[in-house]
Amino acid sequence: MGTPDFAVESLRCLVEGGYNVVGVITMPDKPAGRGHKLQYSPVKQYALEHDLPLLQPEKLKDEAFVEALRAWKADLQIVVAFRMLPEVVWNMPRLGTFNLHASLLPQYRGAAPINWAVINGDTETGITTFFLKHEIDTGEVIQQVRIPIADTDDVGTVHDKLMMLGGQLVVETVNAILGGTVKRIPQEEMAVVGELRPAPKIFKDTCRIDWNQPVKRIYDFVRGLSPYPTAWTELEFPNGERLVVKVFETEKLSQPHALQPGAVQTDGKTYLRIAAADGFIGLRSLQLPGKKRLKVDELLRGFRMPDGVVAR
Repeated sequence: MGTPDFAVESLRCLVEGGYNVVGVITMPDKPAGRGHKLQYSPVKQYALEHDLPLLQPEKLKDEAFVEALRAWKADLQIVVAFRMLPEVVWNMPRLGTFNLHASLLPQYRGAAPINWAVINGDTETGITTFFLKHEIDTGEVIQQVRIPIADTDDVGTVHDKLMMLGGQLVVETVNAILGGTVKRIPQEEMAVVGELRPAPKIFKDTCRIDWNQPVKRIYDFVRGLSPYPTAWTELEFPNGERLVVKVFETEKLSQPHALQPGAVQTDGKTYLRIAAADGFIGLRSLQLPGKKRLKVDELLRGFRMPDGVVAR
């Protein structure tokens, strides 16, 4: 059960590993683009290409779906980047249902664990497989793999590393369950450094940059949302015009100043930097409305930035 690219790698590893995948469950098709044509999820695309039985339920408690799922007679169910399952679904197989989660549980329970680990400036994250139970992301842990987060990593790079490791871990977990060698570890018994941090769903308002924050905090915030869903700020021009700008890549500039946070500085050719609480954030890659993503020097060649602009 899964929907995005992150889930495809685990499915691919199972199929290519020769496991008997009796069926695939993914989200219903969604309209996308200007023509609002229905778009297949990456998991559906893979399932169709490999002639795998497929279900796309609107509601997971729907009787027709539950009966169709039961007819597959699966011994084990695997969830990767999907929705919260009702008990009638996760309690169905004789060997249970396990989930692949992109954090070192019990840290970062929730919908956006990779984003929040980078936003919070963590230097380590990982993936976890665990058995499902009633409360979301709280079941007994099966296995974990840890990886470092470099200061130059963004969500895209961490996502891809965890995706590849996730496929391997899913296969290892299946083998451990089939072999009866699993040691279930209750999350409340696991050692945690510091307080537990949640990973709630991220909305557009979540992505707005607060220039009153320290440079390091803003730098981590931007890379924790890049390339998706992307941090943004609103530029206010002296004439009162406002322009929303997406920010994909920045650099830390630890230079003291007496400017108000949000003040914009530029030479109009090569650099664009914004004052933060304790220095500047240098913008390296950004996007204007209706335009493509550009390096800052490319953008400044075709866009004049007047004096007195403030980022809000």
